[in-house]
Amino acid sequence: MTTRRDFLRQTAATSAAFSVPFMWTNRKARAERAATDLRIGAIGVGGSRGAYNQGGHIAHRAAKFGQMVAVCDVDDLHTDEFNQKYEGKLNTYRDYRDMLEKEKLDVVTIGTPDHWHAAISIAALREGCDVYCEKPLTLTIDEGIEIENVVQETGGVFQVGTQQRSEYNLDFLRAIAIVQSGRLGKHVNAHLAIGKGVVGGPFTTGPAPEDLDWELWLGPAPAADYSLERRKDFRWFFDYSGGKMTDWGAHHIDISQWALGFDKAGPVKVSGTCEFPPLVPDGFEWNAYLDGEANLPNAFNTADSFSVKLQYPNESILTVSDHVKRDDGTEFDNGILLEGEEGRIFVNRGRLSGKPIDELTESDHQEIQDRVVELYKGKEPGRDGGHMLNFFECVQDRSEPISDVATHHRTMTSCHLANIALMLDRDLNWDPDKQQFVDDPDADRFLTRRRRDGYPLA
Repeated sequence: MTTRRDFLRQTAATSAAFSVPFMWTNRKARAERAATDLRIGAIGVGGSRGAYNQGGHIAHRAAKFGQMVAVCDVDDLHTDEFNQKYEGKLNTYRDYRDMLEKEKLDVVTIGTPDHWHAAISIAALREGCDVYCEKPLTLTIDEGIEIENVVQETGGVFQVGTQQRSEYNLDFLRAIAIVQSGRLGKHVNAHLAIGKGVVGGPFTTGPAPEDLDWELWLGPAPAADYSLERRKDFRWFFDYSGGKMTDWGAHHIDISQWALGFDKAGPVKVSGTCEFPPLVPDGFEWNAYLDGEANLPNAFNTADSFSVKLQYPNESILTVSDHVKRDDGTEFDNGILLEGEEGRIFVNRGRLSGKPIDELTESDHQEIQDRVVELYKGKEPGRDGGHMLNFFECVQDRSEPISDVATHHRTMTSCHLANIALMLDRDLNWDPDKQQFVDDPDADRFLTRRRRDGYPLA
């Protein structure tokens, strides 16, 4: 029997067959041009109204490496504010499809809310663009499979905005290098804290601002009346994102799975408990809600507090909590504790610490630094420009960026698995090779979501 997954993959492959020759020719020519000649378009740029996302920030960083020529946002105020930085000279659009068709861009930055990332990424790749997309890249596991396939088919350079791989004094890469050197022992576990979720609502609904295309903002998500909180704080609605699990989890699970050696694989079992906001009833049918068949009040609905355990084939575990507190006095609400039988280290955006760090000799430091360069795929890490510089260097030499689609897809798979386990309130067994649940059709229903008519994935 042909499944929806099979159909999507066949459709993607068929479409790619007609476009690949053009795209390879276009990208080869791009590599031979000066970086400053690259034509850049920004999709989703935030602004002073409803600007939770950082799209404008990443687009301005990209403009340092090429020519910003076009901007697209469903909010005209955001577009105008962004365009002022370029003396009003950019071509402006509301619909990304119009921009991709008319502009013939080399590079696209995507800073929209999460539920739009996959479709825009695929469309941009198919138009011959290289893509920098903010995290989290996907809303479902199947979206990640599709984007990875399209990147492979088109040869596009794709960077995900998980800057912990490039920046923050390279402390996260050093932590990975230390784990992989064996200094913590042969069996290492990771314990993450990513902070509590947000509770609020019900919120008032009303007419959308006249210069905002609310229908296009919603896009593939279920129809909903406008409220400022839905667009400004979209991360706390499962309609558009996945709460703290896909927000900070996209960063810390990424680093932890890399350190444990599962950045291109994943867990085999997931379990957890949580507290959803009080307006979510016990035993709620989440799958029906995500498909637009059940309703909740107009309020935040992602998990508030949570504790999740992911188990890997080598018996390593990764725990994700809103807050870590132990009897030995260890306590933190944001960071990663990497712990083995011979020691432990802690890393977050402010520090890298632990006895194994203190005991490093000068030659040990050099060994770790050499390993960091290897982790950075041979390019020089730690320079001004950081994550965006790495992306544009890869656009020029057609190599793989530090935050590639394949590993980020596996990170997001673990984030989504955690949320699915919380929604179903039971243990789940996962096959990372087949990328589906083990004999669990109820859980498999969460691999994809129904999209509204007129907003296909590809």
